[in-house]
Amino acid sequence: MTQDIIKEENLRDDLRYYFMSPCEKYRARRQIPWKLGVQILKIVMITTQLVLFGLNNQLVVAYKEENTVTLKTLFLKDYSGMDEDDYSVAVYTQQAVYDSLFYILDQYSQLVHLSVGPIGYAEDEDGKLLLLTICKQYYKRGSVKPSDESYDIDAQLEEGAMNNGPNPKYRTTNDEFIVFVFRLIDIKIMFQLKGINLQTVRSRELPDCYSFFVTITFDNQCHSGKVKIFVDIDAQSSACRDWKISGTAQKNTHYLLVFDGFVILVCITSAVLCTRSIILAVRLLQRFSRFFKENYNRTVCEDDQREFLNGWYVLIIVSDLLAIIGSILKMEIQAKSLTSYDVCSIFLGTSTLMVWVGVIRYLGYFQKYNVLILTMKAAFPKVLRFCCCAGMIYLGYTFCGWIVLGPYHEKFEGLSRVAECLFSLVNGDDMFTTFAQLKDKNTLVWIFSRVYLYSFISLFIYMVLSLFIALITDAYETIKKYQKHGFPLTDLHKFLRDQKDFPVVEESKRGDGSTTSIWTRADFLFIYF
Repeated sequence: MTQDIIKEENLRDDLRYYFMSPCEKYRARRQIPWKLGVQILKIVMITTQLVLFGLNNQLVVAYKEENTVTLKTLFLKDYSGMDEDDYSVAVYTQQAVYDSLFYILDQYSQLVHLSVGPIGYAEDEDGKLLLLTICKQYYKRGSVKPSDESYDIDAQLEEGAMNNGPNPKYRTTNDEFIVFVFRLIDIKIMFQLKGINLQTVRSRELPDCYSFFVTITFDNQCHSGKVKIFVDIDAQSSACRDWKISGTAQKNTHYLLVFDGFVILVCITSAVLCTRSIILAVRLLQRFSRFFKENYNRTVCEDDQREFLNGWYVLIIVSDLLAIIGSILKMEIQAKSLTSYDVCSIFLGTSTLMVWVGVIRYLGYFQKYNVLILTMKAAFPKVLRFCCCAGMIYLGYTFCGWIVLGPYHEKFEGLSRVAECLFSLVNGDDMFTTFAQLKDKNTLVWIFSRVYLYSFISLFIYMVLSLFIALITDAYETIKKYQKHGFPLTDLHKFLRDQKDFPVVEESKRGDGSTTSIWTRADFLFIYF
């Protein structure tokens, strides 16, 4: 054999080995599939880590939500336990404004005797109580006479503020509390409370201390006779300054830190192995390109180049990076150095999603399980172009519905709510409710709403959605036909089959009905991102 033939056979063997499945590689060269083993171990560990963090995060979120309801019930007069739209309660008389205001102040002064939970007043670094602050904002001067259809308003705003501790006696006759209702814009009552989340002790973790920044707003900006009362509670957790606990809580934390460190080590190993595979693939592509150029004076087509650029490896590396960042944040949270539960959950959740999606890569080695991958790959470009066109119509309906129906229908009050409402209509949800909630007080708007909703539902359900499904169905039927009669062969496939007729022609059904490693690997598995 000449040197060129040996070089060609070596290249063909390397290419065939590269496109083999882990099991085929083991049978061919007895090479242990380390990447497969690492991925299986990583799936188990990351999923376990996510479950443990999720259970702890649920306790934290439940504590915050329950404290929010508790504080609203304690400080809002006649609070029913459920918010009204975007505000908590509303008052309609001057006396009700005063009653609600002084109810808050009285409840604040008696908080330690009212609350059944571990909550108290906040203190500064010197041990002094942080005072409650009341801020009023109103027009500087104003006179309104609706009967005479006359008014005299100075648009300049004035602000008044006062601070009080938890124990003063409040009186409605105090000039500082006089509310000029017709000139009033809003009243803000701000104070800070402290609490301890003791429920984490049951899960053998150290309790967190919380600071609750409470802002209660009496909103009269509309001057419609309805004063809305909003309650905004910002809960921030931190490590307690002085604590003592007996039991195994601290030991359990140490075990979790060791487990998270092992997860990071496994993810680093996975990322290194996948990066190494990408580098080897690039070098193999360069060898194949030089060989084709030197021997056949041909350049490798884009389809063949994409065979070497394995998008699954990129997905695994990204998931590893997210898992490493999430694990570091989780360790910081367990060490009480960080409190970003939401950020950590996003990183861990996204990494777990990508890890489980990556399992499809190994299912793709089996011809009967790879239809989803091939259909997505074939349909994605057409679906993307179709969505761009349909999106223009969707945006038009969104803006139109917001500007016309927004003042009359709660589902159309904001652009995001309109988009969500229309998306639910496309899926057939809440159709009757959307129609029924718009009352026929304004005949013109009512007629427009019917034309608007009927046209949108008819267009998107009967035409757009049907065409969308047809695109995917067409791609699926094409893939099924190719699986039955054979895929078109590229130069790479023909080279691996030791064929010399490199002008690409479609191959008829294979005589023996079997599939080679490269056929399964390249045509049935690869999906390019």
